[in-house]
Amino acid sequence: MTAVRTTSVERIAARAALAVPGVSELQPSLRQALAEAATRVRRTPGSVAPSPESGIHAERAPRTGAWHVEVRCVLDEDRRALDTARDVRESVRSAVDAYATRHGIPGPVTVVVTVTRTTRHRPSHQTGTTAP
Repeated sequence: MTAVRTTSVERIAARAALAVPGVSELQPSLRQALAEAATRVRRTPGSVAPSPESGIHAERAPRTGAWHVEVRCVLDEDRRALDTARDVRESVRSAVDAYATRHGIPGPVTVVVTVTRTTRHRPSHQTGTTAP
């Protein structure tokens, strides 16, 4: 599996996860966060922020062709975390499976969703107010 295809799978997975109602953002793993911190020192002011794919890790098993996708997400507390995590798992699995099939690299897709935290959802019409 080439790096470009793995990156594409991660991009597809990130879009699918972020499209699920109740997902606030994707959060990088500790490994990804440390790598980002190390490169941040070398970055110039005004450079591009880390991509949403930093909360996704995808790899393909060379012998079986199976995809394993890890999704780390922050959820809005206004929806049940279990329901949202299930929706993320199914959305990502479907999107990666469709992408892989279209590109002739099908295989089973396993998705693991980790909820790293929940956040209070603040509607935009209440700007300037603080939540209790």
